[in-house]
Amino acid sequence: MQTIQVGDFKAELSSILKQVQEAGEKFVIEYGKKHKKVAMLVPYEEEKTPRKFGQLEGQYQIPDDFNEESDEINAMFYGEKA
Repeated sequence: MQTIQVGDFKAELSSILKQVQEAGEKFVIEYGKKHKKVAMLVPYEEEKTPRKFGQLEGQYQIPDDFNEESDEINAMFYGEKA
């Protein structure tokens, strides 16, 4: 995060915007002789729409034996039992 005076910010606006866009840099803008921090320039992020829970309901079937163990699959993972 960089700090910049408002006069420098106005003079270098295009290059600052390029840094924000390409590198994700953040800038704190200061104003006056006392360097009072008045604003922050940060990269813009698109708002993400929340995912709708249950949007695929009724479009697929879960088999009744979904949670059942398979001897064949267990043998592949754990090896043959002695």
